[in-house]
Amino acid sequence: MRDVTGRVAWITGAGTGIGEAAALALAEAGMTVVLSGRRQDKLEAVAGRIGGRAEIAVLDVADKAAVAEVAGGILDRHGRIDVLVSSAGVNVPGRHWHQLDTDDWDRVIRIDLDGAFYCAHAVLPAMIEQGDGLIVNVSSWAGNHVSMVTGAAYTAAKHGLNAMTETINMEAGLHGVRACAVCPGEVATPILDNRPEPPSAEDKARMVQPEDCGDIIAFLARLPPHVCINELTVSPTWNRGYVGQARALKR
Repeated sequence: MRDVTGRVAWITGAGTGIGEAAALALAEAGMTVVLSGRRQDKLEAVAGRIGGRAEIAVLDVADKAAVAEVAGGILDRHGRIDVLVSSAGVNVPGRHWHQLDTDDWDRVIRIDLDGAFYCAHAVLPAMIEQGDGLIVNVSSWAGNHVSMVTGAAYTAAKHGLNAMTETINMEAGLHGVRACAVCPGEVATPILDNRPEPPSAEDKARMVQPEDCGDIIAFLARLPPHVCINELTVSPTWNRGYVGQARALKR
């Protein structure tokens, strides 16, 4: 495992959930972390937990001009971006075909897929020039599995994100750039509260926790540069989809 002390990570969606956990874990590993998200107060709270290695850059990843500006500012200040963690994501309560309107579809795709593209597009030239870099796209179990739970827009966005991630490896791997789609099953983050039927506190306690995903992302960042984990799926041992099927078999 390599030492990442002094290297620079940019994390979107850093105010809550997996993005927050990734920022904390990467900072603990010694990295300078740039925290992006739409809510200044949330970012300030995370930065306060980290201390001097944290910077804040408020950002809506759906705004491609703003993404390019933030990335350019990081490069101007630090001269490099070693790790990008694209964790900004959203889903909507009315996510099924009979509920989903075109504005909500656009919102999910703009943030979950286009936003990750804009960020990767902004950092790739610098990573290629420095001959090293890691892009972690926080995808989902829904990036590989179609279910009624996540809905049409989110499922489509995450499937697209997984495919897009692998194209980075195909084209930029020869320049030392690696990309990983991290595909969590149920994680106890605030996005669960947007479900039509939010899970109970008991169920959330059995899920993968944000800190688990933060540790995974820090592990990816510390891998030797010749190692690429293209895709990583993580799920709760108490996987509610599997548990329901197992119980049905016992009837």
